[in-house]
Amino acid sequence: MAQQRPHVFVTRRLPGDAVERLRAQASVDLWDGDLPPPRAVLLERAREADGLISLLTERIDEEFLRACPRIKAVCNVAVGFDNIDLAACTRHGVFATNTPRVLTDTTADFAFALLMAAARRVVEGDHFSRSGEWKTWDPGGLLGTDVHGGTLGLVGVGQIGGAVARRGRGFEMKILYTDAVPRPDLEAELGLMRSELDPLLQAADFVSLHVPLLPETRHLIGARELALMKPTAVLINTSRGPVVDGAALAKALKAGRPGFAALDVTEQEPIALDDPLLGLPNCIVTPHIASGSLTTRANMASLAVENLLEALAGRVPPTCLNPEAATNRRGD
Repeated sequence: MAQQRPHVFVTRRLPGDAVERLRAQASVDLWDGDLPPPRAVLLERAREADGLISLLTERIDEEFLRACPRIKAVCNVAVGFDNIDLAACTRHGVFATNTPRVLTDTTADFAFALLMAAARRVVEGDHFSRSGEWKTWDPGGLLGTDVHGGTLGLVGVGQIGGAVARRGRGFEMKILYTDAVPRPDLEAELGLMRSELDPLLQAADFVSLHVPLLPETRHLIGARELALMKPTAVLINTSRGPVVDGAALAKALKAGRPGFAALDVTEQEPIALDDPLLGLPNCIVTPHIASGSLTTRANMASLAVENLLEALAGRVPPTCLNPEAATNRRGD
């Protein structure tokens, strides 16, 4: 008797050919909406699934794992996994995976693009030109901050933070970093200098955040930390929105310390249209697109599918977050 093909629920359309490759080896139920599947739909559609391809918008917790007893792997199309309760997955014998490395350079490019756009007031300049306010060349108009030779402060130096550091070296920047784990390799390669958070915030012209969202990093940057920054400094966040206290940031930007912020992530996504951050000319907000190149998003989807197929074959996936789940492995 032919073995029944595994059944997989994919929670969103994905770039590239990853879903088609998955269909060659599994029965695929694809949510085709533009918005994430509602919670009730997620639980119903995944109830008989053997595996899940998920995004950050899907909460994988005890309720989900109990409601979907056949699930053997949850494969996030993202590096971050704050939407997944890893401990619960391990208890239930469910592998959880992410997509590291394939988006490192694309995300670092975007972080540096935000840094430069804020420093040189690119978005404000575009609005100025389109609004008809541009009357003549003004030697004092829209003055920004020099990037070349400035001081870059990195809060977290994993793969993406290290890639941003390499870009900073191309601009001959002095680079400070704070991280729970020392990086002597990058200190030797790029001249990074390790620092505590407070002196880094006080010294940096640009502060770029690259930490995961954990209980200890939620609102890591709040009113006290923002007050330490220079009035000309730029805060860049391409990590997770809640790492920064958004309300405190809006007040700080209005008060002029720091001078600018460039955010690809916000506490609420999508950001509310009445959020005070959107009304500030010294704040750039983009819709969580740091990894958003066609090639990179296709590679992320491909890695998620590779992870899932390995898990369904009974093997530990390549980028598994909880390999210890194998000891509690769910049966068929």
